[in-house]
Amino acid sequence: MSVIASEVLHKTIWYPTILGILVVLFAVALFCGSIYVLLATNLGARLGFLIAFTALSGFMVVLTLLWLTTGSPLNTLRGRLPEWKVLEVVDDTAAAKTSEVRNVEDVGRSVGDAQAADIKAAVDARLVVQQEIPAGEPLAADANEFAKFQEVTEYKVQQTFEIGGSEPNPLDLEITHEPLYAVVQFCELEDLSLPFYVAPPNDPPCSEDTANSGFMVLERDLGSVRVPPLVAFGASSILFVLGLLFLHWRERDEQEAEKRAGTSLTPANA
Repeated sequence: MSVIASEVLHKTIWYPTILGILVVLFAVALFCGSIYVLLATNLGARLGFLIAFTALSGFMVVLTLLWLTTGSPLNTLRGRLPEWKVLEVVDDTAAAKTSEVRNVEDVGRSVGDAQAADIKAAVDARLVVQQEIPAGEPLAADANEFAKFQEVTEYKVQQTFEIGGSEPNPLDLEITHEPLYAVVQFCELEDLSLPFYVAPPNDPPCSEDTANSGFMVLERDLGSVRVPPLVAFGASSILFVLGLLFLHWRERDEQEAEKRAGTSLTPANA
């Protein structure tokens, strides 16, 4: 019910902004505050805080390590997903602003069916006009920048090429990737005006009008899925080490104080 309600309620500054902040603050206060109160009543305020702080940071180290190494289906901390981003649409690849794809038809690689389907999904999202949903989020300013068709059935993809890309080997101190580009040749379909009882051909012909035909240039965005959990893991590890150091220094101080107290109570030699 909460999921359905979140879809139909009108979003305001109270929901979900202020309400979301309050939920997080109260959750932290209940989860961390209750443990701290229990430790403070038994060990003292300072030592209880150090133990609660160190335990929480250690828990965050384990949790962020799980986020970093596993693909959790939950809405955990993560960055952008990999996707294909459209750079431009041109009539001829030789006139493309992206110099790397100007000779893609000669030196480019043909992609497999699975990869071609992934690229076509990105092409459909930008070549087809997007309609704004009345109760949904407003469209971005450049949502229909490359749109040429009203339906996906008005055009077809003729060829899909790839060029560039790399597989860096960290053992050879190779960290960054070379940009991977894809070039999709598309054409507007001829209006056959077939009767409703006649099936369309499997390979419909392209229209002779080339105004809505051309090449779409895309670049692979590798995303940053594991960057936020990696940063959180590093920060949690630093806090965990600091908590352990503070506990160690406190123990050393207490040992030194007990040693000085024991020395002062020892009677002097005659």
